[in-house]
Amino acid sequence: MMQNEITIDLIPDENIFSVLPLLRILNPAIPEGMLRERLTEMVSQGYKCAGAYSGDRIVGICGMWILTKVYVGRHLEPDNVIILEAYRSRGVGRRLMAWVHDYARSKGCVATELNCYLGNGKAQDFWERGGYRKIAVHYQKLLES
Repeated sequence: MMQNEITIDLIPDENIFSVLPLLRILNPAIPEGMLRERLTEMVSQGYKCAGAYSGDRIVGICGMWILTKVYVGRHLEPDNVIILEAYRSRGVGRRLMAWVHDYARSKGCVATELNCYLGNGKAQDFWERGGYRKIAVHYQKLLES
């Protein structure tokens, strides 16, 4: 596969479910119906998703949230980033993130900021090679219903 065979574009909201096969790889424990419900709600809250395509086949995704926080200002948060295994280590992730960074700048963002699972060393290496630095620890507390 040549890098120039990959195209990157914003996935239209009405086609957001095209990301489900990749989300199932990233989050296999979450039932597809729940993923559909969550994606629908996320899109209503401003979630966007960029897709990397080889022809008509989606081979990578990067979800995107635009947020404003006191300590950084307007920024884009990449979310649910995954490249199909057969396309990893071929520059697809770098090209996808370059597209995302350009998109962020076009929306007036001054930074990008993301979360990465502690046990995902390969992803941490990818982000650090891309110029990201660790600035915090992400905490979560599930609320009882």
